[in-house]
Amino acid sequence: MNNNFKHLFSPLSVRGMTMKNRVAMMPMGSNLAEHDGSMSDEHIAYYELRAKGGTGLILVENICVKYPEGSNGTTQLRIDKDCYIPRLFKLTEACHRHGACMGIQLNHAGASAMSARTGMQPVSSSVLPSKPGGECPRPLSREELESIAADYGAAAKRAVNAGFDLVEIHAGHSYLISQFLSPTMNDRTDEFGGCAKNRARFCRMVIDEVRSAVGPHVPVSLRLSVDELVEGGNTIDGCLEYLEYLNDGVDIFDTSAALNPSIQYQIDANYLADGWRSYMARAVREKFLKPTIAIGNIRSPQAAEDLLAKGDADLIGIGRGLIADPDWCSKARRGDVSSIRKCISCNVGCVGNRIGGNRPLRCTINPDVTGGDSYKRKKVTRPCNVVVAGAGTAGLEAACTAAEAGCSVTLLEKQDHIGGLSVEISKIPAKRRLADFPDYLRHRAAGLDNLTIKTGVDATADIIRSFRPDLVVNATGSVPLLPPIDGLHENLADRESDVYSILDLIRNIDRYPEDMSGKSVIVIGGGAVGLDVVEFFAPRGADTTIIEMMPSIGNGLDASSIASMKECMEKHKVKQLVSTALKKVNPHSFIVEQGGKEAELPFDYGFVCLGMKAHAPIWDALTRAFEGWDIGLLNIGDSVRARRIIDGTDAGRHMVLNTLEQLGYL
Repeated sequence: MNNNFKHLFSPLSVRGMTMKNRVAMMPMGSNLAEHDGSMSDEHIAYYELRAKGGTGLILVENICVKYPEGSNGTTQLRIDKDCYIPRLFKLTEACHRHGACMGIQLNHAGASAMSARTGMQPVSSSVLPSKPGGECPRPLSREELESIAADYGAAAKRAVNAGFDLVEIHAGHSYLISQFLSPTMNDRTDEFGGCAKNRARFCRMVIDEVRSAVGPHVPVSLRLSVDELVEGGNTIDGCLEYLEYLNDGVDIFDTSAALNPSIQYQIDANYLADGWRSYMARAVREKFLKPTIAIGNIRSPQAAEDLLAKGDADLIGIGRGLIADPDWCSKARRGDVSSIRKCISCNVGCVGNRIGGNRPLRCTINPDVTGGDSYKRKKVTRPCNVVVAGAGTAGLEAACTAAEAGCSVTLLEKQDHIGGLSVEISKIPAKRRLADFPDYLRHRAAGLDNLTIKTGVDATADIIRSFRPDLVVNATGSVPLLPPIDGLHENLADRESDVYSILDLIRNIDRYPEDMSGKSVIVIGGGAVGLDVVEFFAPRGADTTIIEMMPSIGNGLDASSIASMKECMEKHKVKQLVSTALKKVNPHSFIVEQGGKEAELPFDYGFVCLGMKAHAPIWDALTRAFEGWDIGLLNIGDSVRARRIIDGTDAGRHMVLNTLEQLGYL
């Protein structure tokens, strides 16, 4: 064991449960369940992979205690009937064989349920919706609350029968119990509303039912939004007050944060530091002297170790980090930190797929969240020579995958460094985590003797043909989209002009002062690229305007990023002009059209961020050069169509393996 992480890899006992280390996998919705709410084989494989990777405690995602009224998510696990026990037992049995302790999170969605899915009006503490624009629920009666509390107890008993070592009650994140605890959603005037003791009453009923059902030897965990981070919501002090009435029934406090309107602090935005929420865990731990779980963008084993050493918490909660790398614990324990595939907090494959997308869980940087490294068992049966053009993330994943399959691989890169656009974008302070992915790929590539990387090589069809390849992968990426708008190209090329692209911002990132008060910045394009520019300049005090041709800004972004964007816009008074088209670019102003009327908008800095477009300058030449050759030709990533990192990573892994198989090499 690496002695640097002695706190992280020390055991912890709570009631009748002993965890082999201090890492807890946080409960995260996955949409991997079957339509009827049972565990799928893929679902079991997903959790078993994290148990095999050394995780000490696995908290299975929130499971419905009352269906359909309390259901949440497109395909959510259920535990409201005994028929769900066998598949849940198969899960715990599989994970226990790897030494993991198993917990499960019991939940009722309350007002966060959707009538379109449940077929009924949501229920809650009062008529207040769980988020702006959400459905208005109906208040629950005392009799109904007693019945729901009993449902929690019955669910807890089933969980123990299914082999779970711990039961967690979800009392945060704008779900039903949270809707009673939070003043923002509870305006009752009876015994369940008003003072902290009354607002905690329903949670206490649930705790008592659960404790009665599981007996004295099974630990009970309570997940909380310790600081709700919304106006009028519970602060840490408010949380500590209502916990006075719950503390004696709880063994572990799972200290989360935020509500639906502040989801960027519940599902951490990428700019938030490792362990930024640990002050919440420390406050609860110091007052109640019970084990707490600290969470919040914890990516580095050293950061986790430091939090434990300081006494902020007793357990480290890792969620998306274990989606990205199921072997996080094993690698940290060995001291092999450089090989950890650190989550970049992009929220694309996890949050974006699941919330709003209604798709199963995926990961931008881990192309197989349920299969892990099983692809490495596929090996070539005869010599295979692979050439990859472009060393961005898609090209690096393709090159590494082919080399791991036993191919002889040459990776050609025009620049003097590898990593592509990810390296460039990570120079924006709020995007610094993005650099972790190309760093991981660089480390992975360095360990492969059959992979040669040549930088400073402008790959051409003739150069590639000289390697006599059996498979060619084109991954030359994308460039900024710059349409033929009047004056755009001329002014971008003019040093006397104040018109720039995203690449200009990156190249000069250190030249902008921290205080830009009095400066006017106008950004054309309300997609992810334009928002990166806004989020760079607006906090520096610049008078910032964003212009979007579509009716809304941030199309296609995940829920956490949208919430973060809105917070930034409101806090820094960013002007938003939607349904507005750019007509002409002048050296120091934009001519735009809105509702048939033109206006001239002067600026000190004007950025045109209309997205990216595919850049595949050699693809046609490749198809001609290898016409008649019995080889494979692949075009992947942004060089096909400008998309997201997740699409290129997925293609770099799966399309390469599938093509090698089709060509008869695997």
